[in-house]
Amino acid sequence: MDATTAPDAPVTALTEDESWSLLAGVSLGRLVTTVGGWTEIFPVNFVVQHKTLLFRTAEGTKLLTAVLNEHVVFEADDHDVREGWSVVVRGTAQLLSTSADIDDAHCAGLYPWVATEKLRFVRITPETLTGRRFVFGPEPQTQ
Repeated sequence: MDATTAPDAPVTALTEDESWSLLAGVSLGRLVTTVGGWTEIFPVNFVVQHKTLLFRTAEGTKLLTAVLNEHVVFEADDHDVREGWSVVVRGTAQLLSTSADIDDAHCAGLYPWVATEKLRFVRITPETLTGRRFVFGPEPQTQ
């Protein structure tokens, strides 16, 4: 079923502003990259800053694949008993390296969830952003 803009439809397309607002209201998403011909999915805590996504990481596969790939995908979602939503960001990931960029990232209030050192900031700049809202309910009757 295609997403629509009808307010009572089971699937509706979100506007860009709605998508950013929903992303800003959650803190866990999934980074999707490719390494050695394999698709990798990494759960990351993140924040929205300047209509980009910002996450922290340590040295390792996540950092390496995020910055080596020309394109990355990021997805976040949430739900309650009545409805759910999903936002997908396709874009580029950049390891922040200048002191100005790192200082700006520190202002975002992004802290590691686990007691490990995560000294690297990565910013995902969107090329496309799409979102959908899902209204839960029974499967339609077939005729």
